[in-house]
Amino acid sequence: MAASSSHVLPSYLDAQALGPWGIYLQQVDRVTPYLGSLARWVETLKRPKRALIVDVPIEMDDGRIAHFEGYRVQHNTSRGPGKGGVRYHQDVTLSEVMALAAWMSVKNAALNLPYGGAKGGIRVDPRQLSQPELERMTRRYTSEIGVIIGPSKDIPAPDVNTNAQIMSWMMDTYSMNEGSTATGVVTGKPVALGGSLGRTEATGRGVFVVACEAARDAGLAIEGARVVVQGFGNVGGTAARLFHDAGAKVIAVQDHTGTVHREGGLDISDLLAHVSRQGGVAGFAGGQALPNEELWGLQTEFLVPAALEGQLTSANADRVRARIVVEGANGPTTPEADDILADKGIIVVPDVLANAGGVTVSYFEWVQDFSSFFWSEEEINQRLERIMREAYASVSQTAKQHGVTLRTAAFIVACTRILQARQVRGLYP
Repeated sequence: MAASSSHVLPSYLDAQALGPWGIYLQQVDRVTPYLGSLARWVETLKRPKRALIVDVPIEMDDGRIAHFEGYRVQHNTSRGPGKGGVRYHQDVTLSEVMALAAWMSVKNAALNLPYGGAKGGIRVDPRQLSQPELERMTRRYTSEIGVIIGPSKDIPAPDVNTNAQIMSWMMDTYSMNEGSTATGVVTGKPVALGGSLGRTEATGRGVFVVACEAARDAGLAIEGARVVVQGFGNVGGTAARLFHDAGAKVIAVQDHTGTVHREGGLDISDLLAHVSRQGGVAGFAGGQALPNEELWGLQTEFLVPAALEGQLTSANADRVRARIVVEGANGPTTPEADDILADKGIIVVPDVLANAGGVTVSYFEWVQDFSSFFWSEEEINQRLERIMREAYASVSQTAKQHGVTLRTAAFIVACTRILQARQVRGLYP
């Protein structure tokens, strides 16, 4: 996928294989005509502010020295410190981390949170590491990126294959190097270390909240609606449970082990218990196995891709028979697939809006850490739902005003806020 113009491409990327960064550039190009006088600053969005690649050497349990490649990218910090997760995955690339950082810039601005966008990752299959090896790798990575992170500079959080324990090690390592406890350097921590109540379910809850708002816009009732979920981890599992509890029928769920389907609706409590025991949905007695590719063609009101990016493409988008797609994952739909879905009249609630519940409650955690005053889970959920609904309303209104998709509208809202901040700050020196 070639860049839209040669002068916007960082020299360290291959113009013929831009990957996720190329998708992000296309999205920026689509929104540029709606930016008015701010368009003169649009190149700001097409370059990461800072990209750090680090070597992460650790001693393995058997005495070998192993080296892993780590990244931390800060895309934009015009509106506040960088904010974004850290993922451990064998397929992590610089292009992917750059794009995820850029989408965090857009997400935070769309939600009107006082953050810029950042992202990190290590190219590793964490399943191949023991717990002590995982800890040593996390601590070494944190030390290597410690020069650019901090409570007022860049605040990491959990992402794919990272969790509250990883965040605890990161916080402790940063604090030891700084000489004082800095709970606000990461979010997604255990409650015992200044983590926030409601954080674990926040992303899935946000998916459900904006799905309800989109359904209201489309004149759809949640009760009795069919739901298909791809990805049954923290995000997909929480969203599926909330849909189920609201009276919807979750008719199919897919994860890395396979797909289970039941037209009358799966018992989500039983399925969650099965996954907890077996490690995946495969073999669940309360549904029938379905070939993975058939998931996309199921007749449903809601399709929730909550796995990895690049799942809905030009190869399968034409088969989708959903009324509303709610993106629980980051970047699950390619621009080509976006166009196909729009032509079919399918509403897509974009990732930068739909899955922003996690970073919203991360914001709450960061604020609570600074003030050392903590809220109840009920307060957290109420504040989350209010912010998500307000963000959806702003994006929906912009979409209607310009006659564009919700994704383009979210980018209009977010990029306008980012570039307004860039413009009034000016350039220094």
